[in-house]
Amino acid sequence: MLQAIGLTSTPRRDRPPEVDDLTFEARPGRITALLGAPGSGKTMALRLMLELEPGRGVTYFRGRPLHRVAHPAREVGTLLGDVPGHPARTVRGQLRLMCAVAGVPAARAEEMLHVVGLDGLGDQRLAGLSLGMDRRLGLAAALLGDPHTLVLDEPAEGLSPRDYGWLYGLLRGHADHGGTVLCTFSDAKEAARVADRVVTVDGGRLVADQDAVEFTRTRLRPRVAVATPHAARLGALVSREARAARRSVEVVAEDGSHLSVYGTTCAEVGETAFRHGVLVHRLAEECGDTALPPATASPGTAPAPHGLPAPAPAPAAGAPDAGPAPLPHPASHPAPAPAPRGLPASGPVTDAPSPLPLPSAAPAPASAPRGLPASGPVAHAPGAGSLPSAAPAGHPASAPAAPHSGPQRPLIAPAPPRAPLRPFRYEVRRLLGVRTPYLLALAVLAGSVVAAVLLGRSGHTPLPRVAVGWPGLLPLPPAAFGAGVLGALAFGDEYRYPALAADRGTVPRRLGLLLAKLAVSAAAALALAALTLVLDGQVLRLVYGPDLARIPPDWPSLVAGWAGLTVGCAWAGLLAAGTFRATAAGLAAVLAVPVAVVPLVQKVLSGPRLHSVAGLPARLRDTARLGWPRRLDDWLSAALHLLARPQGAALALSLAVLLCAYVAMGLRARARW
Repeated sequence: MLQAIGLTSTPRRDRPPEVDDLTFEARPGRITALLGAPGSGKTMALRLMLELEPGRGVTYFRGRPLHRVAHPAREVGTLLGDVPGHPARTVRGQLRLMCAVAGVPAARAEEMLHVVGLDGLGDQRLAGLSLGMDRRLGLAAALLGDPHTLVLDEPAEGLSPRDYGWLYGLLRGHADHGGTVLCTFSDAKEAARVADRVVTVDGGRLVADQDAVEFTRTRLRPRVAVATPHAARLGALVSREARAARRSVEVVAEDGSHLSVYGTTCAEVGETAFRHGVLVHRLAEECGDTALPPATASPGTAPAPHGLPAPAPAPAAGAPDAGPAPLPHPASHPAPAPAPRGLPASGPVTDAPSPLPLPSAAPAPASAPRGLPASGPVAHAPGAGSLPSAAPAGHPASAPAAPHSGPQRPLIAPAPPRAPLRPFRYEVRRLLGVRTPYLLALAVLAGSVVAAVLLGRSGHTPLPRVAVGWPGLLPLPPAAFGAGVLGALAFGDEYRYPALAADRGTVPRRLGLLLAKLAVSAAAALALAALTLVLDGQVLRLVYGPDLARIPPDWPSLVAGWAGLTVGCAWAGLLAAGTFRATAAGLAAVLAVPVAVVPLVQKVLSGPRLHSVAGLPARLRDTARLGWPRRLDDWLSAALHLLARPQGAALALSLAVLLCAYVAMGLRARARW
């Protein structure tokens, strides 16, 4: 069961809140419609429930707020717009990526492809999906964790009739298996046709909470839709016969050839047309909104709230009642009991004045949220879970409640976005799921080979630079720059094509995700560096013979320096892109190391040296009194030798600064949340 209590959004710039003291429930086994015109606060209400926006109130999912659910993807499945993801990623790759986020096996992706009818489209790119296929993929992603509750924002908007029928068939099946479904709607007829219960909001406030049958009877009116080339004549005939028979019939001219006739049947309109020889092209009974066009609305009819149908006009004096029965008067309901602490004293009166008790089987949270009593979540006051029917003007129930009467609701603080439950699997699939890394690797290898052949021809370039294709004119060799690009894309793509936290507008700064990105980017950089050395060596051997392809005696230190350069560039790009949330920032940080930092370090290291760090490994061993092997001294000496070079020192300094900046940005974001 989903229970929303006192949801109130944070006002912006002295404007009224988009959602104001909204309370309702969505029961399991039923489809609940949140109905309202565009701008009525439906989407904001969903974002408050999912703790995506700051505000007040609390939402319980089977007795627990969302921030107390260990695995939200297994409790709530959401669809709040288009499916986020890299446009070059395939449908199957996107679902497997989301499997790592939800912590479910990758085989679940194939099951969901079958469930949503995308079996043959697993290799289709996201950029080529139609709106219907995009919605199917979004539902597949929402269902990956087998959630109990589905929260969907206008899921059928713009869909074809075929996709529309399939979508609500799937939602009905989820509800029939005991799940809870909450959808937003802008069309009252669509909500009445699909949902079991309709919650109507306007201006962010509660208007009505009714069963679909009651909603159809009180908020929608049956009509006869007529298409005829003689609309004016037929309308006059129907009105004249209705007056003669003292029946309450209303004829509304839709346009030049269409009529809407209220208070009658197809048979009566058809008989009138037949008797007078009027040609009829279409005659059908429909359920339409009760709102009338401004030109034909009755003078005594009060205007309906924005986005809601107006009540049906009263029949003429002495005429039998042909319209729906009036809504029950709020005074006929029993007076509500005093509201519990934390809820307003006077809740709206509804057509179903039942309280919103927490499910008895749901475990109570360990500690109460801020603003609630320590004894656990409060129960609703009678009438707080169902919304008011229409009340006559001047009645106390129709007057808006004071926005700050009573105790304040608990604060809704936007919860920090969650990292993938399987970060290493997620990062590997993120890297290998698009063509960009492969195309970049091919470009780097080709550029490195061409540069190595040209440098080998001159004969004046040192062998280590020839082996990696590093001309003196370039600040970095092609492989190191390519590794930096891969590192920058590791975080840059997260912000450009968010898949982790699309609705929050940021990327989770978790240690596990950072370690996964560092490890995967380092592995990709080392693989690119090794391929470059092997391919350049083979091409040099083929073109110039074995002289240029010989292995130098100090190859361990050269290989270590080459590996450190490529990995350092990858990490510099990754940390800069994660700090400044852009791929361009990562590329700038990679190029800034040889262009700006290395000359600065060279100037510092070129000063007079009075002391040397030679023998530091041996002194460390003697000080720590640890008996590590002598071979380790050689490795430590090689590392210190690399750091003593201007390039190594500049890269280490840049990485230290970027890591501190990344941590500072993470702490700042956590403090803001």
